[in-house]
Amino acid sequence: MPHYRSYDDAELHYTELGSGPPLLCLAGGPGRGSAYLGDLGGLSAEYRLIVPDSRGTGGSPAASDPARYAFPAVAEDVESLREHLGLERWPVLAHDAGAATAQAYAAAHPQHLTAMVLVGPGSRLQGELPEDAREIFASRRSEPWWPDAAEAVRLLSAPVSMEDVPGLLLRAAPMGYARWEAPQRAHARAEGEQINPVPRAGFWQGVDDHARRALLERLREVECPVLVLTGELDALSGLRAGRLVAESFPKGAARTLPVTGHYPWVDDPEAFRTAVTEFLATTP
Repeated sequence: MPHYRSYDDAELHYTELGSGPPLLCLAGGPGRGSAYLGDLGGLSAEYRLIVPDSRGTGGSPAASDPARYAFPAVAEDVESLREHLGLERWPVLAHDAGAATAQAYAAAHPQHLTAMVLVGPGSRLQGELPEDAREIFASRRSEPWWPDAAEAVRLLSAPVSMEDVPGLLLRAAPMGYARWEAPQRAHARAEGEQINPVPRAGFWQGVDDHARRALLERLREVECPVLVLTGELDALSGLRAGRLVAESFPKGAARTLPVTGHYPWVDDPEAFRTAVTEFLATTP
């Protein structure tokens, strides 16, 4: 398995899929191993996907210092990976909480970016937690999985033992997809074993309001184009968060993919792949 040494000499894992121009792919969670990204709906046919496991997830060891789980520190691991690969500039695709890492990377190292695709991001970095995800979830109450998923969501919002979390995540999983069919079920089954609660808990630590605002100010100077993709039925992040993230960049644009959820490459691989490849084809 390929590894690279980060800025503090930690040896971290990454994988490469496909061939062609490089495309860095950042997993979310936070604290989730990158395996759930798969080949992102077939993007490996067009690009050389470079997919790192952040500290404490997948094949990467736990951090020696808990502060290195915070997303600005994870962004510096990304920069170490770029240096390891000998790439001057590259495009970045990030999903879910990985979008916060991508934004921190853009703020710190904008000269190394050609483009960014942010998929299903939240807007905690923008200082707002929109309510439309709950509205999307409520709008699907007629679907057969909904009562059990709603109960699981309720239980997850209360104190719960770590032993119970994987089972509850699987019960709640349908809300992340546009359909609850075989591909979605297979994708969801792995979530419980892919999430590490330690890096998950440390992801947002140490980033106070002043640091958050300073990071957002730097995003106003990022020159590369940014596409934010949201799923029409994403009951985890919603749609407004994507618009807020897109508005943080001078060349940001938001696009909604119909009949997809939080994992659009699972719900509609062709539509997702087309949206990404057409956007990247217009960038330097």
